[in-house]
Amino acid sequence: MLHNQTKFIYEEDADKKWFLFDAKDVVVGRLAAEISKILRGKHKPTYTPTTDNGDFVIVINAKDVHLTGNKLEQELHRWHTGHPGGLKERSMKQLLTGAHPERVMELAVQRMMPKTKLGTKQFKKLRVYSGSDHPHEAQQPTTIDFAAAKPQNAKRG
Repeated sequence: MLHNQTKFIYEEDADKKWFLFDAKDVVVGRLAAEISKILRGKHKPTYTPTTDNGDFVIVINAKDVHLTGNKLEQELHRWHTGHPGGLKERSMKQLLTGAHPERVMELAVQRMMPKTKLGTKQFKKLRVYSGSDHPHEAQQPTTIDFAAAKPQNAKRG
């Protein structure tokens, strides 16, 4: 009797590629969902939940992302400093106009990743830049036009 056995891929056998996304006028949540899928390796037929066989992702123009509805003013990012009375909060508008606008995209992707050691390791393969320049030309990243894939992915009007 023949049995089909599942082939598990190990991390050293995984073929890791680099992908480049332009986030200009792209909806944050939709792009973050696609990026987390690529970081985890779920877009590959060799996906193994217990192995890091995902790819690297570069995001440029993170300062020009689009938030739908009233999220720019209403959605808040909260954190605690660890000191009494140390609860801090910033609106998405404050984050996008502040010193590190790429954190909006990083936070959106990080919240979609698993909260495990493997998820942390996979998240480290994300590179986000607020401008259009990035130092990863040597990796020859594949450019993905996410805004053109579906009309809902980009800002309308």
